[in-house]
Parts: sequence; structure tokens; C-alpha cells
Amino acid sequence: MGPAQDVAHMSVSGIFVLDVKGRILIYRDYRGDVSTKFAEKFMSKVNESEDSGKLSPVLHDEGVTYIYLQHTNVYLLAVTRQNVNATAVMVFLHRLVEMFKYYFETVEEESIRDNFVTVYELLDEVSSSSSWHTAGRGREQGGRRGAMTCRWACDCV
Repeated sequence: MGPAQDVAHMSVSGIFVLDVKGRILIYRDYRGDVSTKFAEKFMSKVNESEDSGKLSPVLHDEGVTYIYLQHTNVYLLAVTRQNVNATAVMVFLHRLVEMFKYYFETVEEESIRDNFVTVYELLDEVSSSSSWHTAGRGREQGGRRGAMTCRWACDCV
């Protein structure tokens, strides 16, 4: 099992999808050791970092590591209390964006809200599965693209 597969097998405590103001659009708790209050802390840490000119995709505060990326008008945020491979988590987040694009064409607040059930299903799938495949008809054939599982999202390094 590679480092990125470890991400999908719950070394990450939770995944948040936030709007640009830090409001939670999606939250999936995997380990039960972080709460939604960490999303608020995250936004204050981002604002502090921006103000000081030291913005980084990895922030650490009070034993919690925040690994995030901003895509259009949403933040994808992984939160953990464990020592994880930050690069693997960052690649995992980028792969989530690519997976969401696969389903929704654009990844933005509106598409996340409109497809929240699918987002939760995908997050559940990448956390429990270990093989990547697609099945079904693609958009070009008049249907929604098929089922996806985790290997594509987590076998990235």
C-alpha cells in the first residue's frame, strides 16, 4: 500500500468542502477526532497566513494539521491529528477535484451544492474501495459517467 492509499484508508480524520467564506458545504468525518469547529479555525489560520504573507497549503495548529487547496470558489480541506504524508494528501485532494470534474464538469460551490449526494457517495467510495474503474455510459453517450472507485484517486504516488 503506497502513501496515497494510506490517505484513503483513513489517516485523514476528515474531509471538508468549504465555500470561500469558510462555510461548510460538505463534511465527512472518518476518525471521530475532529469536529466542524476546525473548519472555523482553518479559515482564521488562512486569513492570518495571508495577512502575514506566509500562505502555505499545509497549516498546523494545536496538534491538528490542515492540508488544503482552493479550486475556483471552494476549498477542499483534509484535517488530521496524525503524522501523514502531506504531499500524498495534497495529490489526493487534487485527484478529488479531477473526480468531481469527471462528474460535474465544473467544480464550484453551485455544482457541489447541486450534487451533494453524489459528492458524499464519492467520498464514501474513495475511503472504502481500493480499485479504480468506470462503468456505464459517459456524457457523450447521453448518460452520466459510470461508477468510480478509489484507485484513481488514491494510487497517485
